[in-house]
Amino acid sequence: MRLFAAFLVVAAMNMTLAIVPAQARSFSFEDFFAGRTVAEGSFRAITGLQRTFTVALHGKWDGRTLTLREDFTFDDGTRDRKTWRFVKTGPDRYRGTREDVVGETLVRIDGNVARFTYLVYLDAANRRNKVRFHDTMTLRGNGTVLNSAYVTKFGLPVAWTRVEFRRR
Repeated sequence: MRLFAAFLVVAAMNMTLAIVPAQARSFSFEDFFAGRTVAEGSFRAITGLQRTFTVALHGKWDGRTLTLREDFTFDDGTRDRKTWRFVKTGPDRYRGTREDVVGETLVRIDGNVARFTYLVYLDAANRRNKVRFHDTMTLRGNGTVLNSAYVTKFGLPVAWTRVEFRRR
């Protein structure tokens, strides 16, 4: 029953994203994430696990590559650091890598919306529990970016995350 409910939530999320009109502003990672950014987010899984977190981000743009350090603080006090490297490959296109990502991700931006998907080991140290994130980042009219993502394992939805970024 939980799995069926998860499918319904993912389907509803995808339909909602499809009918929301795009904002007029265009979105580029280097324009939004270079410098200091902060975020608040939540993660919830079909197992009942729920976590909230804050993120302090520091982005450096060198004209070709955005290096984006993310310092996470979770609601239980644990901390984590991840570093994305996004190489701009063309207008509205990037290749991204991160230490826990398997291979790389391809980011495509259409207007104010960026979409990308990537494989991650949730237990990176032991290379176990591989899942796929499906991210949709939307630059909103108020200048914030909302990242809504669902997570799949063996093609089935197992978790959702929502993160709101704002320039500091």
